[in-house]
Order: sequence, then C-alpha cells, then structure tokens
Amino acid sequence: MNNRITKNGKNHKQLNIGFISTRFAGLDGVSLEATKWAEVLENFHHKCFWFAGKLDKETEKSMIVPKAFFQHPENLEINQLIFGTQRRDRNTTDLILKNKEYFKNKIYKFIEKFKIDMIIAENVLAIPMHIPLGLALTEVIVETGIPTIGHHHDFSWERPRFLLNAIQDILQTAFPPDLPSLRHVVINSVAQTELAAKRGISSTVIYNVLDFEKVPTYFDDFNRDLRVRFKFKEDDILILQPTRVISRKGIEQALYLTERLKMPSLNFLISHSTGDEGDEYYKWIKETAQERHVNIKFLANRLHDTRKYSKSGKKLYSLWDVYPHADLITYPSLYEGFGNAFLEAVYFRKPLLVNRYSVYIVDLEPKGFDVIDIDGFLTQRAVDQVKDILLSRDRREEMVERNYQIGKKHFSYQVLKRKLRSIFTSFYGYLNGNGNEDSHHGNNKTNKIEKSGLV
Repeated sequence: MNNRITKNGKNHKQLNIGFISTRFAGLDGVSLEATKWAEVLENFHHKCFWFAGKLDKETEKSMIVPKAFFQHPENLEINQLIFGTQRRDRNTTDLILKNKEYFKNKIYKFIEKFKIDMIIAENVLAIPMHIPLGLALTEVIVETGIPTIGHHHDFSWERPRFLLNAIQDILQTAFPPDLPSLRHVVINSVAQTELAAKRGISSTVIYNVLDFEKVPTYFDDFNRDLRVRFKFKEDDILILQPTRVISRKGIEQALYLTERLKMPSLNFLISHSTGDEGDEYYKWIKETAQERHVNIKFLANRLHDTRKYSKSGKKLYSLWDVYPHADLITYPSLYEGFGNAFLEAVYFRKPLLVNRYSVYIVDLEPKGFDVIDIDGFLTQRAVDQVKDILLSRDRREEMVERNYQIGKKHFSYQVLKRKLRSIFTSFYGYLNGNGNEDSHHGNNKTNKIEKSGLV
C-alpha cells in the first residue's frame, strides 16, 4: 500500500487491487462489471491488476493462468465427476485438492508480483464453475487476512445444473466462504435475501451500472453505415434482441412480437451466438422464424467485443455500434441476475419490451421505468403498445428520456462510487492526516475514507 501526495499536500492511500476470476474477456456480465469497477477505482488513483484463465487486459498488469479458465479440459473433467451425482470417490477429492494447491501457489505469486493490497473476487467465490480455484482463493484469504470483496453475480442454488452434486461440503466452505476479511456484494435484492436465508451471510447490493454521466456516442464514421452493410433500408424497422441465443432469454416472445406487429419492413436482429449451452434452441428459433415468415438476422459473425476490421478488411462492429440503429429493444428473459441489456437500452434511449422476471420485479420495476412489460407470454395489449411506440415519435421520446433520467439516478458510476466508499470504510475506518490507519482509538477521526482518496 503506497501513499500518494495530492495537491493539498496530504498523504493518501494508493492501493494495488487484484481482480481474480476464471475469465476477464469478452462481453459477459462478470467481465463487463469488473471493468467498470476498475475504471472507477483507477479514477481514484488505485492500481488494478488481473488474474484469470482467459484475459484481454494489459499484459503488464495481468497474470494469465490457463488452467484457471472454467472451460479448461482439466476443470471440465472435475465438473463432470462432481455434478449430476451425490457421491465422489477419493481420487476425485485428491484431484480437486491437487489442483487447489496449484492455484494457491499461483495466487500467492500474483499477490507478491503486484504487491496486492486488496482482492476483488469476481464470481469465483459464488458460482461453482471452478472448484479448485474457489477453494484456493478461500484458503489464501484465510491465511493472509487480505481485505477482499466478493462480487457475487450468481450462486449455485440459482442454476439447476448445480443442484445435484457431490460437493456439498465444499460449497459450504467456499461458495461463498464466510470470513472476517471478506465483504460480500450481490447484484440484486433477491440474491441478498437468499444469501442471508441459506447461509446466514449479510451482503451489500450493488447493481450493475453504466456511466450515465457520459453521453453515449450514437453515430460516427465507423458505425454510420451499419444499415447499409447489413442490407437494411433507412426506413426499415429494426427490433434488436441483444443477448445470447439460449432458452432462458425467452427469445420466442420477441419473435412472436415481430410476427404479430404486421408492419412493413420489420427485421428481427439477434446480436450474440449460443455461447456454451448448445445449439438446439438456436435451431428451433431459426426454424420457427422461417415457419412464421419473420425476417430474422443473426449478427454474431459480424460483431466483436470491440469494433475492428477483420483480416479480409470487413468491419466487425461492437454491440454498442448496433444499439443506435435499433428502433426497439426486446428483453423477454425468464431469468436474469440483473439485466445489462436493460440498462444498455435505457442508456441508448431506446424503447424496451421486457418480461417481468423476478429481479426486474424487485429491483427495476419499483424505480418507475416506462417500458412495455409482459408476464411470461405476449399479449395483444403489449403488441398494441409496441406499435404505438414505433409510430409515435413524441410518445417514444417521452418514454426514453424518462428512463434515462431514472437510470442516471439509480445505476450510474456515482452510485457505484458511494457503495464502494462504504465498503472501503468498513475495511480501513478513518484515516489521520498522515494517511495512516486510525480506525480503533485516537483523537483524530475527522478524515473519512472519501476524504482520504481511497474512494
């Protein structure tokens, strides 16, 4: 932990913060939110470093350990042995423990190499996709007492594939662990309630956020020609489903909507591929679209994490290049941990159809967003509302502006800063004028964490 000198001459703490997970790459929710947290922390002059099995961060700030990736063959072998059964043999236990020791050594090297003062564990202590890594990190936290924030995006009990398992002892130990130097953060109120009920662990809710203080770039020289490149006309109506093609996204409801609108020049766009959950649902969506004569277009082969040119010279757009061209965003998910696509639609001032999934009902709906909602199935009321929005510019602009202001109030970087400030205070207490910890006794308790420059 270093001190930095500010313009007023006071010493403020500068932390080296280590983000640890199985992957920090691509557009998954964990990678995106970790990047946002790092951006906020680096704005306060902390340094962020990265440990994972798959990384797209700066090499000089990263330690990549390929076996830490949840899809590494050795990890997949372990998962095959422990899920879908209630018994594990001694050889499986030995294999888990052997790998655990391997990752402990790697984490210790990461801490030593970058002089890590604090760890932010991104979902690796919540979802049991990499058992040895979670166990290893738990033991490192116990042995070092290093201040750690567990940023939990989803838990084992939220995923059916983890319910039948042979590792109940390990889940109770490390997913998540209950340790004195570990603060728990969840991304929705439902998870907060369940974590307390199932494990007796208290947590802080920090919603996913976007930088609402920064006006988005809608069109520029790179993305202005997107409609032309995809052979859409300027007056075509583009309905965008900005998710992977997996069954819990409820994409069929958006497909039915496109069919029932019966408006000319309608196009239904799906941004992502199937991911790692098979292609049966994708095939069914494609066949259903053909049967119902819905003009559907899958964009995955022309999208990239960040905009760039392919080796053949073709433009590869980012998802954020597509949003400005969309006329409506559909988000009929059956379940979401939070809802990044929801926030992105709000950020880009786009009208939105959303299914009332549980987290939406508890954490988003009460904020007063103006959306077209459904309860698991498409109604004629919803179809009529969508048509009204698409045909009425005044109604549409009123809707999206209201939503943007609500998003700015509740889901901005400023909100994230305030939440992190509270957690840092719980670790470091008050600071005296020399930047030294003064959290137990003493007379000088006037400078809080936010004044110290921690957050």
